[in-house]
Amino acid sequence: MPGRPVHVLCLDIEGGHGGSSRSLYESIAHLDRTETEVSVWCKREGPIQDKYRALDVSTVVRPDMPKVSSLPRLSRNLYAYGLFVRDWLRAGGFRNAFLDASRDADVVHFNHESLFLLARWMKPRTRAMLSMHIRTNLYGTRFCRWQDRTIAQTLDHLVYITENEASTMRDLSGLNPAGTVIYNIVELSDAPPHPAVSTDSRFKIACLSNYAWVRGIDRTVEIAAALRDAGRDDVLFVMAGDMHLSRSLPGELGKLGAAGKTLEAHVQEQGLSNMFLFLGHVGNPESVLASCDALIKPTREENPWGRDILEGLAAGKAAISIGYYDRFVEDGVTGILLNDYNCDEMARRIAELADDRARCRAYGENGRNRVRELCDGEAKARELAGVWHELAGRG
Repeated sequence: MPGRPVHVLCLDIEGGHGGSSRSLYESIAHLDRTETEVSVWCKREGPIQDKYRALDVSTVVRPDMPKVSSLPRLSRNLYAYGLFVRDWLRAGGFRNAFLDASRDADVVHFNHESLFLLARWMKPRTRAMLSMHIRTNLYGTRFCRWQDRTIAQTLDHLVYITENEASTMRDLSGLNPAGTVIYNIVELSDAPPHPAVSTDSRFKIACLSNYAWVRGIDRTVEIAAALRDAGRDDVLFVMAGDMHLSRSLPGELGKLGAAGKTLEAHVQEQGLSNMFLFLGHVGNPESVLASCDALIKPTREENPWGRDILEGLAAGKAAISIGYYDRFVEDGVTGILLNDYNCDEMARRIAELADDRARCRAYGENGRNRVRELCDGEAKARELAGVWHELAGRG
């Protein structure tokens, strides 16, 4: 370990508008900065910059930071990488400034795998060691395999948010790169309720994700319809995030996206407006959770973990999701976990929970205890700092 603090330059693609950005902030907030000095470059302007300024952490906003990640469909990959080539050609000023800033860094940390081509470009041009957070599981397509293989061959160390991302990286890349599993940090929350959420007796379920097909956010509409058909319109889905739809979505959602509409328009078409509250982007999602009884993540990727799940558990809320990994959402212990999606079964389980609020609160308390044990800020920050210090010693 050098006698001076290790200097880490971090790249953040979200600026506080997503879970990866908030997770990086929590890690930095818990670091011993007499040993680890951090600066952050953000692609987006957002609430995270004020938080970093309060920590006296140097922050730069660079909208020209180029990023791309592989998608499941060939046509969408061709489109996404075509846009990336355009952005890359325009980003000469960013690359020069980034390269110059890296000269003072011992480690450059790419906070999301969508920065993999920037990392590959940087590798032969800097003396700094390179680390990357792996926060998603890519699909088994050629583009995804190439992306994970490039990451495995380029980065000096990978940080996975769960064991699942490590397994996917090995499977898709065919390699076994150096890496460490470090669960995301989450602080136990006792925030005041969000003023826009009613205090009536309805069973309220928060959803904290920006719209994306793979996140399954539109499944909340199917579940709400099943509840209504069962005579249970006493459930309110509280949606926090950007709900704009894209024209590439299947069926009616794609038509609405082509017209510039949001998921709220789909809800209106289904006659379910009384069961939804759309808040848009919320800078303090903890306040939304404080107003609700549970959190839902109806993922199509069967990944019942991530920032939204952890924040829900930290707020003492029952978690509702889909998949097999039960480190955080454990069926009948910290919430509802269906192995496979079934809207009628999900509606039935939610109705049962709405009728037994004491059980719902017990799930929430169990979840709170679980993340207190697994996601402790000081412990996880020490683990991440240990990765960076080991890299700096090698560099």
